Amino acid sequence: MKDATPKEQILSKIRNALTEKTVNPYQDNEVMMDVIRSVDSEEDPGILFAQELIALGGQFIYCENEHDFLDNLAGLMQEFNWRSVWCEAPHILNLLRMAEIPHFSSLPDELPVPLVSITACEKLISSSGTIVVSDAGNVSRASYAFPDIHLVAAYSSQVTATIKTALEAIRKKNNGNLPPQLTFISGPSRTADIEKTLVVGAHGPTQLFVFLIDDL
Repeated sequence: MKDATPKEQILSKIRNALTEKTVNPYQDNEVMMDVIRSVDSEEDPGILFAQELIALGGQFIYCENEHDFLDNLAGLMQEFNWRSVWCEAPHILNLLRMAEIPHFSSLPDELPVPLVSITACEKLISSSGTIVVSDAGNVSRASYAFPDIHLVAAYSSQVTATIKTALEAIRKKNNGNLPPQLTFISGPSRTADIEKTLVVGAHGPTQLFVFLIDDL
């Protein structure tokens, strides 16, 4: 019988490992822990989302209604001297026109500095402070990945507990299908890949604001 090849030796070891019961050598280690903080069912989901978002470096603005949202947005633009906002979402565009807030729906040749965009979202995940956005409704990925500052207009009815419940709701909304592209945003863009130094805005917006509009 020929000697087994290295590949055959590896496969033999894998088969043996699958058939033989191995005693756990790390029995004293505590491994039963939640990866994501469990959700308190008695706590308001919007408050939970706000806490997680702020912990990730995002900023949260509660709005009693859409008029309050427009007032807060106008005040923010005046405070930070933003000349206009970029928006592709049809419903938000209608609100901006109604309030006569300076905006544009396609990128001009000369970009304003800073470039500020405002988008809608699919869901807000309270357990992780995550925003779920999609390319549905002719909204480009560039509108939330390219700007210096990303604003999100969301509604209380869009807050859900987990990624699982978010995907279930999005699938139900789209007749059993998911949009071609979903993006999960947790705080401003940041990385520590270079010399372990945290850099904000390396791959996207440096600031993230979420306006939560109460519709419940």
